[in-house]
Amino acid sequence: MKTYARVILNIPRYQLFRLARHPRMLPLNLTVSVTYRCNSRCRTCNIWKKKAEEFTSSEFDRTFHSIGTSPYWITMSGGEPFLRHDIVEICTSASTHCAPGIINIPTNGILYQTIPGKVSEIAEACKGTRVIVNLSIDGIGERHDAIRGVKENFERSMKTYDALRALEYPNLSLGVHTVISRFNAREIPEIWSFFSGKDPDSYIAEIAEERVELDTVGSGIAPFPEEYAAVADFLIGKAGQGKKPGIPGITQAFRMEYYERVKEILSRREQVIPCYAGFASAQIAPDGDVWTCCVRAEPIGNLREADYDFGRIWFGPEAERLRSSIKRKECFCPLANAFYTNILCDPLSLIRVAGRCVSR
Repeated sequence: MKTYARVILNIPRYQLFRLARHPRMLPLNLTVSVTYRCNSRCRTCNIWKKKAEEFTSSEFDRTFHSIGTSPYWITMSGGEPFLRHDIVEICTSASTHCAPGIINIPTNGILYQTIPGKVSEIAEACKGTRVIVNLSIDGIGERHDAIRGVKENFERSMKTYDALRALEYPNLSLGVHTVISRFNAREIPEIWSFFSGKDPDSYIAEIAEERVELDTVGSGIAPFPEEYAAVADFLIGKAGQGKKPGIPGITQAFRMEYYERVKEILSRREQVIPCYAGFASAQIAPDGDVWTCCVRAEPIGNLREADYDFGRIWFGPEAERLRSSIKRKECFCPLANAFYTNILCDPLSLIRVAGRCVSR
């Protein structure tokens, strides 16, 4: 398994890549959208309305082979990833070719009869990789169902949670993930309190975003800055209670830094630290389009048209155009997945994270 030490040693290379375009680096953080299909009808997401000629598992395999061992963190996103009958094969291929430290899979948990079995297969097949399954919960009971647009969603999700919690694999972690929106911002303490008694390995709350990928631009789903600030202060306070040793403590410190910086982004409406989307993080759409990030979702090329050669697209002229735009701060966002990579590559942010680790 790749170590954090190896990741840290590559940070100066990504900083140089952003500064001078040399050495050329493939992404450290890769999001793979395996489908737009979804069995939720969330008030914060319209991705289920989109159509795509989805990659086959064989096409993903060729792509992962071309990427090699650069990514440390791979997220298998959707839609609902477990609607793919071949999600086990896709994850196994990523683990085999890329040897990532982490494969993260978010899920709405509705398919409680099939998700635990598939997660078990993934954990068994990807023994050299930490498999993190994040269950998406936006409210308790009927409140969750109302936001997610599916009756009995919460009940089914809890059946999935209990079944996953019962699995015993040393490389498997179970988290709970909440999207903070205008529909539930005041309910985050209730959600946190409910799950604090159910022993998840992590609790993550990320702000609702207006993304091109989700077809939510102009939807007004994000909480007001003052609403988010109150939620962020609550979560920072909870994260600061008790010192966790090792990697869990470091992860918690990163999360606290993220909450603080999002408050700043909402206030200033600009990039508050350098963005490494297009440099250290990237996304692959279900049809093989490659994006620097899912907020802009502007294709820099299509893998089918590039004979599944990721590097050919990643180092091409369209990628360079978007990198220049991002570096000029022509966009800003609090996209959590990419933002943790931004923190990792920003010296001042790392100093603040280290300070939290030492002081707690």
